[in-house]
Formats: sequence, structure tokens, C-alpha cells
Amino acid sequence: MPKEVILLTGEVEGPHFRTMLTSLNSDLIVVHAKTLSELKAACLNPSPIGGRRLIAFSTSVIVPKEVLKGLSLEAYNFHSGPPTYPGSHSASFAIYEGAKYFGATAHVMEEKIDCGPIVAVDWLEIKENVRFMELEMESYELLLKIFAELAPHFATSNDPLPVIDVQWSGVKHTKAEFEAMKILEADMDEDEIKLRFRAFG
Repeated sequence: MPKEVILLTGEVEGPHFRTMLTSLNSDLIVVHAKTLSELKAACLNPSPIGGRRLIAFSTSVIVPKEVLKGLSLEAYNFHSGPPTYPGSHSASFAIYEGAKYFGATAHVMEEKIDCGPIVAVDWLEIKENVRFMELEMESYELLLKIFAELAPHFATSNDPLPVIDVQWSGVKHTKAEFEAMKILEADMDEDEIKLRFRAFG
């Protein structure tokens, strides 16, 4: 049974997830880190007997290699966006490219972004004329559902989660590409401008 879980997530999610995990294992130590500095501070002490696991949930913090190497149990990352849309601002690019489906993913955390083995995916159909903020919220709700389903394992088992038969695919977009798509050109037609507004704001 694990001894400690570090939750790398936002101010709202951290207390909620701590309650969820400790209700399943009252002896579990749950440390909430919101920033890289808080994460590094949480990892200063040696991993406790029983094991330390890191769970990153909907965070923009990039976990350094030395932190991952110092963990005794596998780390997992939860983020909006399916394996077909790795990288940054995936909802925006899915809308712009006319994707039919979107979703949320949980995967083993590795040094490189969005490349670790996938342990859970959930999908939704993209509504006609949806805006990127709407799609991100719908995907976030799926992410909460995935976390709730996996919480009993995180609270009570040191075993790695089984990997599912789903692979990463598609182009890994960057924040710089997202910002570039927000720039409108004089020769763009009305449909392109409307699409970019829906997809990128």
C-alpha cells in the first residue's frame, strides 16, 4: 500500500482530491503542490517506506527529470485532450482541423511531454460550432471522471496501472503555434476568421 502521494494540480482540485484519496486510505499522506518550487520541496526528503507517487492533474508545470527519477512509484499525468491531439492547446487545434471527437487522457509520466504509455482515455463528440473554452470544459469533466475511477488504485496499490492498447498520434502542437494562429491576416476570408475566433479566441 502506498505511503505518500504528491498531487501536482491547481488550488481547487488539490483539497478535493486529497479528501477523495484519504477517504480510501486514511494512512495515506497526500501532499499538494501547485508550482514547480512546491513540487521540488515536496521531494526533498527521501521517498518514505511504502512508496511515493506523483500525480499531475491539468497542470502546466513541466516535471524535471530528477524529480521523476527520485520517485519510487510510477508517476501519472492527467490532461485534457485525447492521444490524437498531444501537446499544447489541443482543443483549439481539434476545432480548427475539424476533428469529430475529442477527449481526455491519463498516461505514465516521462521526461518528454505526452509520450508515456497510456492508461486511460475517454472520448466525446465535438458539437457543431463549439468554442474552444466549451470543449476544454467538457474534456475537463471527462478528466475528473477518469481520476475518480483510478483513485482507489492510487490510494491502495503500489502496482503500476495496466497500459491500454492506445497509441499517441497526430502532431504535437506548441504554445507558440497557438499564439501564431490568433494573428489575423488582411487577406483572410470571413469563414477563416470566424473559425479562428472559435478555435483560438
